[in-house]
Amino acid sequence: MKAIAYLQFGGNAAKALEFYRTALNADSVKKVRFKDFGQDPNYPRPEEEQDMIMEADLTFSGNRIMLSDVPPSMQAFTGNVKIGNNILISLIDMDKETLERYFNNLSVDGTVIMPLSETPWSGCFGLLIDKFGISWKFNGEATQFLDKLLRSANSSKESGR
Repeated sequence: MKAIAYLQFGGNAAKALEFYRTALNADSVKKVRFKDFGQDPNYPRPEEEQDMIMEADLTFSGNRIMLSDVPPSMQAFTGNVKIGNNILISLIDMDKETLERYFNNLSVDGTVIMPLSETPWSGCFGLLIDKFGISWKFNGEATQFLDKLLRSANSSKESGR
């Protein structure tokens, strides 16, 4: 179980990822773009959002930061990305029961943006803003999701040779 800083961007996550990779001398960088995930009829993406970063993971000196773009089509639910709401705490790689307990405790007198639910990318995913205005993201399978999609993308590239 981990709590990490999660950075959100409104379309420039790829540039930010490259900046942080260099500035922090990253040990590893993983990234998945929305187009890598494929088009889901329940979560359609306009063409101009396909190249945006869906999820990225950067490790450096034993530390970890994750980041993503919040496309315009999602900002109706999450609010516009701006300085002050573009950093959140992400609870990742936890079992569903633990995430549910933390989600329920942190949502008291707060605002649930997306209730914990199963999504195509996680068996337990949700978003909330606590009563102090701090944004929280819950993703039970963040690491597995990235690794699975990257393996799939790499095997597709290799079979296309």
